[in-house]
Amino acid sequence: MVVLAVLAAGAAGAVFGRRTVTSQDHPVAVSKPQNHSAAHTVPHHAVAAPPRLLHGAPLLEGVGVRVAAPAAILVDYRTGRVLWTKRAHERRKIASLTKIMTATLALGEVPWGSTVTVDKRATTVPLVKEGLRTGEPVKAWKLFYALLLYSGNDDAAQLAISSAGSIHAFLHEMNAEARGLGLRDTHYTTPSGVIDKGNYSTPWDLAALTRYALRNPRFSRLVHTKRIQVRWVAPTNSKIYLNNNFLLHEYRGANGVKTGYTHASGWCLVASATRHGRKLIAVVLDSPNMYGDARTLLNLGFGRS
Repeated sequence: MVVLAVLAAGAAGAVFGRRTVTSQDHPVAVSKPQNHSAAHTVPHHAVAAPPRLLHGAPLLEGVGVRVAAPAAILVDYRTGRVLWTKRAHERRKIASLTKIMTATLALGEVPWGSTVTVDKRATTVPLVKEGLRTGEPVKAWKLFYALLLYSGNDDAAQLAISSAGSIHAFLHEMNAEARGLGLRDTHYTTPSGVIDKGNYSTPWDLAALTRYALRNPRFSRLVHTKRIQVRWVAPTNSKIYLNNNFLLHEYRGANGVKTGYTHASGWCLVASATRHGRKLIAVVLDSPNMYGDARTLLNLGFGRS
């Protein structure tokens, strides 16, 4: 039996230096205001507006809470209403929080019960890896548990390849999906988060993406799972995946979502919890105390319901 238990939350490779991602890392074109006259008509081929996943000025703006993370947000899952923010639109490195998008896309493209043959390209990615072996057959659902509980970078790579044929093609899909969801301050250069350069998001975008992802019951069940044991081909025979999100054990009502860490990103957490029928999502980035920060925000939201 191979026990895959990670003592440090998050799973992405070590890189050097820590800093906030700015627009210079990945420039975003700013369009000039247009003159919308009464005679202006929208062409038939116009792209539909992205869904409004979050909205409103923070309801709890000005409430005195101490959050160590330099950037954070708290939102209501059901309504999408923003409750509290701290530099919510600041672009930052997000490490393995990237895997929220990877799972969201792959769940729609890789059949849950299908058998995947591990591609050599997936085995060569940087640590942290669960140790997939080239050519071995694996049920896709096992890769999803490994991706979101253990946070394996090789699992992210394999799901990307199984979804789109290559990691490069999958990254194109990830960025297209981000644009389609209206995530204006998000960009991906890796399906796992192991590469920091050019891979970033914001608390606002991550909360919006998570609200969208949690609408999928399968994703919701995955991130709520604390532990699962699965059979594996010989000579491994069996594996145990333990969820890196310790908040699931420490906070009443906690039911998700994902941890992340690299030297450059710092400790990152997207957390969700439900009490008395109300579900909240908290995001904290580069926090020296990510679980404490998440508890503070969730307590704030539940205390003001």
